[in-house]
Amino acid sequence: MELLTTIIEAIQDKKGKNIVSLDMTATDGALCSWFVICNADSTTQVAAIAAGIEEEVEKKLHQRVWRVDGAANALWIAMDYFDVVVHIFTTEMRSFYKLEELWADAPVTHYESEQ
Repeated sequence: MELLTTIIEAIQDKKGKNIVSLDMTATDGALCSWFVICNADSTTQVAAIAAGIEEEVEKKLHQRVWRVDGAANALWIAMDYFDVVVHIFTTEMRSFYKLEELWADAPVTHYESEQ
């Protein structure tokens, strides 16, 4: 849970919006224990959120991200920390893909974010 908390705090620090976590622990075939999803209004902010997460997790937990995809265009960056996979979308991409709906049965936690 410390990894999840650190990631959420890093997103909040960079003003990520509509932050949710999906508890995947009871989902058959899930690749991780948690999905964290948020969005931002620009690719610059999406990249800043990803960089902030990476920096905070390394600083506080001495853990490096295993894989990052999507950083080149920053429309949707996915970060894999094994137990936690983070999805950072532009607002438009999140609305289009509706990733949360793929796991509608997973328990969802909503977090405070700057609007």
